[in-house]
Amino acid sequence: MTQKIALITGATSGIGRATAYEFAKHGINLILCGRRQERLDEIAAELRNQVAVHSLNFDVRNKEETFKAIESLPNTFQSIDILINNAGNAHGLDPIQDGDISDWDAMMDINVKGLLYVSKAIMPQMIERQSGHIINIGSSAGKEVYPKGNVYCASKHAVLAITEGMRIDLNPHGIKVSAINPGLVETEFSKVRFKGDAKADDVYKGYKALQPEDVAEVIYFAISRPAHINIADVLMFCTAQASSTIVKKEL
Repeated sequence: MTQKIALITGATSGIGRATAYEFAKHGINLILCGRRQERLDEIAAELRNQVAVHSLNFDVRNKEETFKAIESLPNTFQSIDILINNAGNAHGLDPIQDGDISDWDAMMDINVKGLLYVSKAIMPQMIERQSGHIINIGSSAGKEVYPKGNVYCASKHAVLAITEGMRIDLNPHGIKVSAINPGLVETEFSKVRFKGDAKADDVYKGYKALQPEDVAEVIYFAISRPAHINIADVLMFCTAQASSTIVKKEL
């Protein structure tokens, strides 16, 4: 039986990194994508004793770089069975009137356009084979807008709309399309959002947030279902979280 190949964007940390380790446990060969080559090298070195690993160092915001990187894949890695569109970010937490336009650009360019660029590069081979599975990592912010979330929430609402559009358009080609939408996950997310400010350290205090590994297990569950099952959409919270604005914290 031929081993499957998965391409994971944003594989150097958080959910992407955890998904790489989860997939390796189950014998899925990996294409790890990210902007930090040293992180890619470190993860690849740890996982090569379990599966075949190839790394691609590029920024999904850069259209030419994205297509060039994916076109550079060696023959043994060109038939991608699973695409995990995980690369994403949040910048700033400001009322929209005070928002930084460069933050808006970064969120729309990575969360929306980057996802589209990577998908555009990979969908043709899936269509040719009439098989494949695309999982877009959304967010509870794609289901519910919260105060000061404005453009980030908009980008994640767009991810859900794109996912639903993909599922419809790729349906004739037998390609599964899923959205996995986590709530609060303890990753580098808040450090990026608050640009290294100390208040990022308080985001996950007083309760047990989701861990990247929790999300990775749900992603593996989705891709490991029988051929006739597609897990179309998952919203997952930690027990302490009831919505984007309601979190039970211990004092």
